[in-house]
Amino acid sequence: MNGIILYQSKYGSAKKYAEWISEDTGFECTEVKKADKNEIAGYDTIILCGGIYASGIAGLSFLKKNIGKLNGKKLAVFCCGASPYDENALEQIRIFNMKDALAAIPVFYGRGSWDMDAMSFKDRTLCNMLRKVVAKKDPADYEIWEKALMEAGEDKCDWSDRKYIEPLVAFINSQQET
Repeated sequence: MNGIILYQSKYGSAKKYAEWISEDTGFECTEVKKADKNEIAGYDTIILCGGIYASGIAGLSFLKKNIGKLNGKKLAVFCCGASPYDENALEQIRIFNMKDALAAIPVFYGRGSWDMDAMSFKDRTLCNMLRKVVAKKDPADYEIWEKALMEAGEDKCDWSDRKYIEPLVAFINSQQET
């Protein structure tokens, strides 16, 4: 079975995960913006790896636009964000993003990184505004992503870990057997 990992990474975590997935599977790895939809259709397995920004998965538009050419392919999505893994939060991400023709595609998650200094002015401003809103809440009432946002603060944090790709690699290996 041949496969490819397409990634869209704003700050590096999705790229790091895509490279790790490539190492563990032997699949090629390329940026979504460099992907040729006609070439992609020649692969048996296509994995999209993207960061989560405002609940959206980066690069997912590529799958949405080209899903018709990918019928019969084994597809999966791996997304990463600053929040710790939480089954309910992942389900909300899945519901928000994986609609219509994408609904049956499995979604996997890995914790990424946080670096306010590396963020664009817009992202840094939005995060600071969000932190001010969250700070008004009782910390006991924080959702998991709010707690992570407040704990990270101005610190540079990298929570990425190869362990997060294990379920996806197991899924890929199980698909090769069928």
